Amino acid sequence: MSRRYDCADKDELAAGLTDAASAVRRGELVVIPTDTVYGIGCDAFNTRAVAALLEAKGRGRDMPAPVLVGTVSAATALVQSLGTHGQDLIDAFWPGPLTLIFRANPSLAWDLGDTKGTVAVRMPMHQVALDLLRETGPMAVSSANRSGQPPATTVEEAQEQLGDAVSVYLDGGPCTDNVPSTIVDLTTAVPRLLRKGAIPVDKIRGVVGYLATED
Repeated sequence: MSRRYDCADKDELAAGLTDAASAVRRGELVVIPTDTVYGIGCDAFNTRAVAALLEAKGRGRDMPAPVLVGTVSAATALVQSLGTHGQDLIDAFWPGPLTLIFRANPSLAWDLGDTKGTVAVRMPMHQVALDLLRETGPMAVSSANRSGQPPATTVEEAQEQLGDAVSVYLDGGPCTDNVPSTIVDLTTAVPRLLRKGAIPVDKIRGVVGYLATED
């Protein structure tokens, strides 16, 4: 049976964070609020948990989950290098709705799906998510919905779609901004825009200079 906590209540928030952190350590799934939409997440280093996350969403290994972190140092440990522009983009937009794709640190023992040696990393600007991430370490987190369905902007929508596949739901209220994160690929010589999102392209260009786009 899933457990749900109202994060607007101080006591429930504390209990929910403790329960969610314990669930993540046990390899279970949790739903958390972020600064974009609700996310379904698990321990990024637990292969079975990541497989369960993809199954709960009805998604294949060809669509690996991004990784959310609670600190910049946690992000740098996951990647081979920040490259020419990584630190500048992090300084400008983290925490916030910018997902950066790097070459993954080859020494890490994890399996997020068919990543082709890369990892998508983000630090969300949401205190509940950050508090949990700083307790658990990096989490594989994808939007809290079944594949093909609209992303959940309330915990009720997430619960309707994911049900008892999730152990703990942290209710942070309705999402104030349901625009997805902007995704920038830093694995090539020139930064490349993979998805338009909450951070405008011109602001990204203001940091990196040239940004390759499909437009």
